[in-house]
Amino acid sequence: MSELLEFLRTHEEAFRSRARLASLYSDFRYQRQSNPDGYQANASTWLRALTTAAKAGLIPAQAGAQHDRFTLHTGEELARGLQTQDFGRPLALGAVIEDAVKKKELIPLNDFLEAKQSVYAKSWIPTPWQVVSWGLRQLRVMGREGVEDRLVTGNFVIMTNVEAAAKTILEQLSKAAVSNTSRIFSRDLFVSTFSAAIGVDAFSSRDLSVLLKHLARDQTAVAFDAASGTIKFRSASEAAPAAIEQEDITIASLRTLITSLEPQIDGLMKQISELDRKARDAVANKQLITAKTLLRQKKLAETKLQQRTATLAQVEDVYAKIEQAADQVEIVRVMQASSQTLRSLNQKTGGVEKVQDVMDGLQNEMANADEIQQAINDVSAGAVDEGEVEDELEALENAEREKVEEAERKEREMREAAEAEETRRKLAKLDQAKVQESPAAADARTAAEAAQSEASELQEQAAS
Repeated sequence: MSELLEFLRTHEEAFRSRARLASLYSDFRYQRQSNPDGYQANASTWLRALTTAAKAGLIPAQAGAQHDRFTLHTGEELARGLQTQDFGRPLALGAVIEDAVKKKELIPLNDFLEAKQSVYAKSWIPTPWQVVSWGLRQLRVMGREGVEDRLVTGNFVIMTNVEAAAKTILEQLSKAAVSNTSRIFSRDLFVSTFSAAIGVDAFSSRDLSVLLKHLARDQTAVAFDAASGTIKFRSASEAAPAAIEQEDITIASLRTLITSLEPQIDGLMKQISELDRKARDAVANKQLITAKTLLRQKKLAETKLQQRTATLAQVEDVYAKIEQAADQVEIVRVMQASSQTLRSLNQKTGGVEKVQDVMDGLQNEMANADEIQQAINDVSAGAVDEGEVEDELEALENAEREKVEEAERKEREMREAAEAEETRRKLAKLDQAKVQESPAAADARTAAEAAQSEASELQEQAAS
């Protein structure tokens, strides 16, 4: 079993079922009319499987070529890599490729690289890949019912993989770009910076061309100078990436040099440490000649390390100055644009004199409004009969007084009624006590009541 088939059986559920394999490897082109859903299910499964396998770098490549992640190479190598012992080769794979080209899920490589318009642009003029597809059908090299389905040899850009890679790169750049110069890359620096994020050790030459073309033309995210290999990403404030200039090429070269010097220094430091260890071991083993040789190599490495470190420090210093200058250019550009905007707005106000005139006119109109309001108030005040006002006020006061007197009267009546009720209860208790008391107690009570009555009379006389 080929590595490609082993991968598909591991990662694609459809390739684990014998019944599904039989359907996938059959000539299911006739289902386009008789069973469209079944045809679409098989075609989608094949396209998804090939897309996933290409992303993993498992699509068979041409002899001596690197495995591509964004390009599908079709032909004998692919058919042979998909061949099984039980079902042979897939009989409708050519039709699957043709349908994917129609839907722009796959795009012939040459057409993709040479197209001037974005692949997302809609036009009534037939696109190059549609013309190619039509030509292939006329030559009967792509799937048609009633004729042999042949898998045409060619290279097709897998749009799903390219779009996913571009999205990952732009997301990583948005987090890492801290200055204008950090958006500028050489081709080598671009590969070393973003290949790990895509999940590859390095881009193939074909993949890199496809990815840069997509970022530049379809995403308008980068400007790319093929002659120098310089790549400049668009900033968040730009509608389109600025054209690459000579200073951009220099910045890309400096960044690449710094990136290449850093691992060299790390390697030299490790080499020096290793030579020192070996020299010590040689001395311990009485191998003095070997120890001298190792020490000479160590000295040479230390000299080279000093040179590399000094070079790196110098280059980093130059780069820091350039980075500062580039940021200052951007600041000045923004300030200049702000100045122009402010000047335009000031011109729309008409200058200080016009503003002063407007303010004077506003104050005059506000004064006129106050005078008009005062006049209205004066007219309204003259129309009121003061006598009627006084009469109405007196009526309101009388009504309020009567309301208060009525409330006091009700309160007094309620208090007198409560007192009378209390007196009645007390008398009732006394009558009940009289019935139960002895003659002596009755005489004593009578005498006490008489004394109390006499005391009350004396208090009333004193009060009067």
